[in-house]
Amino acid sequence: MSDTQPSTAPGSYAPGQAGEVVAAGAPASTPAAPQLPGLAMKRRGPVAVWLGLTIVTFGIYQLVWYFKIHKELGEFDRRQNLNPGGSLMVLLFLGWTLIAPLISFRNTGRAIAAAQRAAGLPVTCSPATSMWLMFVFGLNVWYMQRQLNLVVDAYPGAAPGTPVTLAA
Repeated sequence: MSDTQPSTAPGSYAPGQAGEVVAAGAPASTPAAPQLPGLAMKRRGPVAVWLGLTIVTFGIYQLVWYFKIHKELGEFDRRQNLNPGGSLMVLLFLGWTLIAPLISFRNTGRAIAAAQRAAGLPVTCSPATSMWLMFVFGLNVWYMQRQLNLVVDAYPGAAPGTPVTLAA
């Protein structure tokens, strides 16, 4: 039973316990910030996503893109609780309500802003803009992809799906 008990008294701190990361050469009294892992996202052309591929595929690519960015955002920062299938279903089955897609686009803008924060970038993605640009020729897709590309550019040379370290 004694081998399952902690080696320090309750309430005391020992560096490196409970999954904390301690920088090499750092004094024992100053723990380093934990390194948060994530997966790099794919860079896409905003105009191609917004107009080109959407027209060529009769609108199907925009739905595929929406699913993919939610999946990538969730893999980039696992602290975000995103459901790519649920986000896609909102557009497919509740798109006629107008309110549900607006809320979904706003939530996507929030997720992109959180990804920018996690990458250590200044937050430039506005959830309100992500939502309201839907009424201006669907420019919200162009806007959201442009904002996502800022996160991708924060990790130069990282191939999509490779591990990256989050800044915050």
